[in-house]
Amino acid sequence: MRFANDLARIGFVCGMGLVMVPVQARAQPRPAGVPVRTPSAPAAAPQVSAPSGDSSHPPSLDDTTPLPVPLELMHATPGGLTAEQVAARSADTSFSVKASLENLRGAAARVDEAWASFLPRLSGVARYTRLSEFTPPSLGTLVVDTAQPGQPITLDKLMGYPFSFPIVLNQWLLQGTINVPISDYFLRIDQNYSAATHSQDAARWDLAGVRATAGANGKVAYYTWLRARGAHAVAVQSLNDQRTHLRDARNQFAAGNASKADVLRAETAVSSAGLALERAKNLADLTEKQLRVAIHVDDGVSVAPAEDLETPLTPWQGDLRQLTDEALAARSEIKSADLNAVAARKQAAAAKAGRYPSVGAFGDAILGNPNSRMFPQTQDWFPSWDLGAQVTWSPNDLLTTGGAVADAESRAAAIEANKNQVRDGIEVEVTQAWQAMKESDFAIESSLRELASSEEAYRVQRELFNNGRGTSSTLTDAETELTRARLDLLNSRADARVARTKLDHALGRDLQMPSP
Repeated sequence: MRFANDLARIGFVCGMGLVMVPVQARAQPRPAGVPVRTPSAPAAAPQVSAPSGDSSHPPSLDDTTPLPVPLELMHATPGGLTAEQVAARSADTSFSVKASLENLRGAAARVDEAWASFLPRLSGVARYTRLSEFTPPSLGTLVVDTAQPGQPITLDKLMGYPFSFPIVLNQWLLQGTINVPISDYFLRIDQNYSAATHSQDAARWDLAGVRATAGANGKVAYYTWLRARGAHAVAVQSLNDQRTHLRDARNQFAAGNASKADVLRAETAVSSAGLALERAKNLADLTEKQLRVAIHVDDGVSVAPAEDLETPLTPWQGDLRQLTDEALAARSEIKSADLNAVAARKQAAAAKAGRYPSVGAFGDAILGNPNSRMFPQTQDWFPSWDLGAQVTWSPNDLLTTGGAVADAESRAAAIEANKNQVRDGIEVEVTQAWQAMKESDFAIESSLRELASSEEAYRVQRELFNNGRGTSSTLTDAETELTRARLDLLNSRADARVARTKLDHALGRDLQMPSP
């Protein structure tokens, strides 16, 4: 008698990677009355983690009663979550999006700072100074004629006074200054402002890209969750098939048409199917947790899908070359790189201004007590003003400016080089997503035929086995093919939706630019 493989590996997609779950390859017969395909009518709103039997203990070999198949796990629930809702909430609650938003706010603040540089620089000084006391030196004696007009000058009419200037010990100063950097307006300030605005636009594209990525990841998590729920239902069907096989094997053994080995193999298959069911339940719980983390919903909040995997998908239109051109023209990474490169070159142009003399104008308004422009000093408030222009230049700037210019130009060249690398990656990404979508669409049609064939092969092999004309091994093979066909159809439908999500993201169709 031919034996089936004891162990097969069934792949479930978990998150963005492939989780290989080992399960027993002996798929069980489907009991009478248990449908293979899920009906199109929606069932009542389920709990997401509705158990199918007690998962805390392995299934008893004495109990061959079929479990109720949780087909509601594969149905849409009115008022539940859609993929678009998950994508929107994932983008709104993503911490990566929040970090990118803060980067955008910082870039906007740098734009305001650069704009303020266009304004003339105003400054003010209010100062009080107390001078130390000292005896001022005498500048000689001043002789004064005290005679009345018209009288002759005589010695007794002459009087001498010591000559010196008064010293004001308490000095007050109020001064306002305006500086106008004339040359910087043309060589530095405008370039810095342009660099800041381009950096802000790049940050806005970065935010749009991060939001799109978060939304796409949320959609993938949603369809992965639907896949795991469907795999849970398939695992229950598989366990029921194995239980039916065990019951039939015991009946045939009692009738002398089967051996004890056939019964033992059927019992082993039931245990293995029970383990596969437990793993399917755990995977469904894990993918639900991943979905909750993606949309940041507490475990106490009930979630249910408003979509299913059986709804036909719209055929994709477009040529691969056209789609690649669309992606290269729309992706946020390329637009951000272009803007960052322009910003870096503007910064290099601003740094070059250090090579040239700086021309500026200034003006001062002074109110002093005493005012230094009044001679001699008196304890009185006296206003004054001045205007001027100056040219400053240092040969050392030629050395320091060269390094800053080279650094900015090298950053611009590096950004452009990385942009070209991103373009290459986008072309590959679009091609992979396009091929995955075509393969999954073809796989749906192939899996439907595979399922129909496996159902018929299983029906025939079970009838032959129950009539003593077939072997347990051939029935086990039919059960294995039936379970594989169910999973292939489930995976192909989920893969088709994931592939469309990834292709939309690769083309940049999920980008939404934030408002300025």
